Amino acid sequence: MEHLSARELPRLSWINTLYSDFNYNTDGYDGEAAEDRKSHDGSETMPFIDESPTMSPHLCARGQDGEAVSPTPHEGLLSGGHVEKGLEMKKLVLSGFLASEEIYINQLEALLLPMKPLKATATTSKPVMTIEQIDTIFFKIQDIFEIHKEFYDAISPNIQQWDEKVTVGHLFQKLASQLGVYKAFVDNYKVAVETAEKCSQANSQFQKISENLKVKGPKESKDCTTNATMEALLYKPIDRVTRSTLVLHDLLKHTPKDHPDFPLLQDALRISQNFLSNINEEIDPRRTAVTTPKGEVRQLIKDGFLVEVSEGTRKLRHVFLFTDLLLCAKMKKTAVGKHQQYECKWYIPLADLSFQTLDDSDSIPHVQMLPEHEIEEMKIKISTIKSDIQKEKKSQKGQSRNLDRLRKKMNEQESYLLLHSPTIPFRIHNRHGKSCCLFLLSSDYERSEWRESIQKLQKKDLQACVLSPVELQVLTGSCFKLRTVHNIPVTSNKDDEESPGLYGFLHVIVHKAMGLKESANLYCTLEVDSFGYFVSKAKTRVFRDTTEPQWNEEFEIELEGSQCLRILCYEKCYDKTKLNKDDNEIVDKIMGKGQVQLDPQTVQSKNWHMDVIEMNGIKVEFSMKFTSRDLSLKRTPSKKQSGVFGVKISVVTKRERSKVPYIVRQCIEEVEKRGIDEVGIYRISGVATDIQALKAAFDTNTKDILMMLSDMDINAIAGTLKLYFRELPEPLLTDRLYPAFMEGIALSDPAAKENCMMHLLRSLPDPNLITFLTLLEHLKRVAEKEPVNKMSLHNLATVFGPTLLRPSESESNKAHLTLASDIWSHDVMAQVQVLLYYLQHPPISFAELKKNTLYFSTDV
Repeated sequence: MEHLSARELPRLSWINTLYSDFNYNTDGYDGEAAEDRKSHDGSETMPFIDESPTMSPHLCARGQDGEAVSPTPHEGLLSGGHVEKGLEMKKLVLSGFLASEEIYINQLEALLLPMKPLKATATTSKPVMTIEQIDTIFFKIQDIFEIHKEFYDAISPNIQQWDEKVTVGHLFQKLASQLGVYKAFVDNYKVAVETAEKCSQANSQFQKISENLKVKGPKESKDCTTNATMEALLYKPIDRVTRSTLVLHDLLKHTPKDHPDFPLLQDALRISQNFLSNINEEIDPRRTAVTTPKGEVRQLIKDGFLVEVSEGTRKLRHVFLFTDLLLCAKMKKTAVGKHQQYECKWYIPLADLSFQTLDDSDSIPHVQMLPEHEIEEMKIKISTIKSDIQKEKKSQKGQSRNLDRLRKKMNEQESYLLLHSPTIPFRIHNRHGKSCCLFLLSSDYERSEWRESIQKLQKKDLQACVLSPVELQVLTGSCFKLRTVHNIPVTSNKDDEESPGLYGFLHVIVHKAMGLKESANLYCTLEVDSFGYFVSKAKTRVFRDTTEPQWNEEFEIELEGSQCLRILCYEKCYDKTKLNKDDNEIVDKIMGKGQVQLDPQTVQSKNWHMDVIEMNGIKVEFSMKFTSRDLSLKRTPSKKQSGVFGVKISVVTKRERSKVPYIVRQCIEEVEKRGIDEVGIYRISGVATDIQALKAAFDTNTKDILMMLSDMDINAIAGTLKLYFRELPEPLLTDRLYPAFMEGIALSDPAAKENCMMHLLRSLPDPNLITFLTLLEHLKRVAEKEPVNKMSLHNLATVFGPTLLRPSESESNKAHLTLASDIWSHDVMAQVQVLLYYLQHPPISFAELKKNTLYFSTDV
C-alpha cells in the first residue's frame, strides 16, 4: 500500500478523483428552492489523466531520486498456497475489466453512429456541418474503437476458457504499445469539444443529436440503452487510459512472479505510466489556466465544495483558488437543456486575504447545528434507501420509476447530510473589507489543506487586484471548464463499478513518530471517510516533551463505506490564553498530515499490515488490520467457562452469586465517578490495548482490578463495558425474544406498545432483566449530562441498541448479515428504537414489573 503524504498529494482532492467523471447536480444543496432539472455533463478545457496516488496509490511510488518506480506485488501475497487464490483473483479482475471494456466499446460505437450520416449531408446543399468540422470532432475515434474491439475479441476466449496457464500479458502489451493514438486524440481534444459546442449553438439539428446519443447496454441486458451527451462520450477515452493502467496494477498484484504473464504485464504497465506522465506534463499548464483581458495568465490551483454560512444559513458553494485570488461561486438555476453556469458570490485578492484569529471572532454569527442524533437518523435513512435500491436492482423492475424515485430520495438525504454535518470553522477575512467569511468543514485535514495552499501562494510578491465587472464575468464563466472537482460526493454521483468502500472495523496501532528536530508535546488523530465526508474517529494520548514519541496505542475504528484513512500529527497547546472559544475550534498546531487508501485486498488479511506515512519531514509508523462487518458482528461463545467474556450472563451471575455481573457494576461505577462529564463517552474509541488488558483482568479475576480501573483512561473502561455486551454468546435481550421486540416496537397504538414492551421485559430471565434495568438507569444518568458530554438518549441508544439486541448467528437469522453495506438496516434501526423506547420510559422497577399481570398470554 503506497502512502498519500501531504507532500505527494496532487491538486485534485479525494472527491475529485472519485467523482470527476460524473454529472454535476446541485439539487437541494443551496438551502434555496431547487427545481428539478436535468444535469448537463460538462468537461474541462483540457483533460487531465489522473495518475495521482489519490486515484491509484500503487501507481505513483517514488524512488529516492524522485523518479516513478514500477510497482511489484506485495511480498507473501502470492507465495505457497496463495498462488491458486491469486490466479482466481486475476480471473475476477479480468472479468470485471472485460465487462467495463464492453461498455466502453458501446460508448465509442454510439459516438461514431452519427458520423456517417453527418458526412453524407456534408456534400448536400443543406449540410449540418462541414467535413472539416466532422473530422475534428471525431478525430481518432474510429482508430480507438478498432483497437479496443480487437483487444476485446482476443481476450474474451481466454477468460471463458480460463486455467492457470492462460496468458493475457501479450494482449495488454500490444494495447499499451498503441497508446500513441490516444496521444493524438488528447492533443485534439480541446479543439474537438470547442468545435462540437460551436456546432451545437449554430445548428439545432446537431444540438439535438449531440445531446441524445444512444448507448447500448451489455449483451445480457436486452434492449437496454442509455442516453449520453457527445461531450460526455468524448471524455471517455481520457478516463479509459487511467482505468486500463489501474487494471494492469491489479493484474500484477495477482500474478506470480514466475508466471509467463508477469514480465509482459510489467512492461505494459511501464509503457502506460510513461504515457500518462508525458501527457500530464503537456496538458497540465493549459488545463488550469485562464487568460485575463489584459493578457495575464491566472492559474487555477485548487477548487472544491465548501459549506458557507451566509446570513446564518448554510449554503453549499464551489470555491476556486487562483494564483492571485479566492473566488466563491454557486451554480445558477438554468432551464432544462441550457448550459450550467456559475454565479460569483464574492472574491478576495490573496494580497488582501487573512485568516481570522480567535481574538477577532467575537462577531461570528450563531450557526444552527443539527443535534447528533438527527445526523445519525439521516445516516440510517440513507442506508435504508441504499438497501432498497439494491433490492430494486435485483428485481425484474430494475429500470422502473421506483428506482429513479429511490435515487432521487437518496440524493436529497445525502445532500442534506453533507450540508449540515460540517462543524469545523474556517474563517477568512478581507483586510480592506468589514466582514468575515465563514466556512464550515468536516475535517481539520481539509481546513489545513486550504490554509496551506493559500499561504504558499501568499509567499510570492502578490499585488492586490480589482476585477472589473467584465473581468469578473469572464473569470466566473471559465470556472465551469476549469473546475477539477465536478461533483459533491453523494452515492447518486458514483459509478456502479466503483468500490462501495469497507464496512466493518479497522484496527489501527499508532506506533511512533520519527524525524522531529525539536522536542514537542505530540498526539495523533485518525480520520476516515463516511457518507461522503471525513470524520475524526480516534486520538492518541499526548506524549510530552520528546522528539520520538512512542505511542504504541491500538484503536478499533468503525468503517461505514470508508475508502481512506488519514493521520494528523498535532503539537498540544497548553497556553491558557488560547483556550477554545468555540467547541469545534482546534487551536493545537498541525505538525504534519498524510493519508492512505484502504485497499480491501491488502487490508483484509488476518495479519497486521505495517505502514509509514511521511508528513513534513515527520514519519509516523502504524499498523492496521480489517475485520469485515459480518465477522465482527458474530457472537462467539467462549471455550473457557471460567471467565466472563463470551460466557452466558446466567452462568456468570450464578458463579459470582450476584444479580448483576461484577464487570458491569464496576465499569458503571467508574464511568459515573469520573467519566460522566467526558465529551463523547461511549462514542469515542478507547485504546484497544487498554481494553484488552481490562478484559484479561476481568477474565482472570485479577486482585488489582480496582487499581487498574482507577488508573485507566475512562474511554477504555467505557469500551470494555461495550465489548462485554457485544461478546455475550447471545444478546442481553435474548435470541428467543428478538422477533417479538421487533414486532412490539413497530406497533402504532401507544397502549398496545406499552403493554407489549413491558410484557417482553417481564419475559426475560432475571439476571438479564436486572442487568438491563441497571444499565438503563446508568445511561439515563449519562444523558442528564448531555449539555456537557454531548451524549443524548438517542446517541446512547445508537451505541448500545445493536449491542444489546443483535441476534447471535444461527440458521434463522443469517439473513441479518447478508449485505455488509446494510450497516444501518431496517433491523438496526429497530434495535436502536427498542432501546430508545425504554430510555425514554419513566423509571422501570424490577419489583413492580414482576407484580403486574397482563391480559394476554405469556407465551412469546
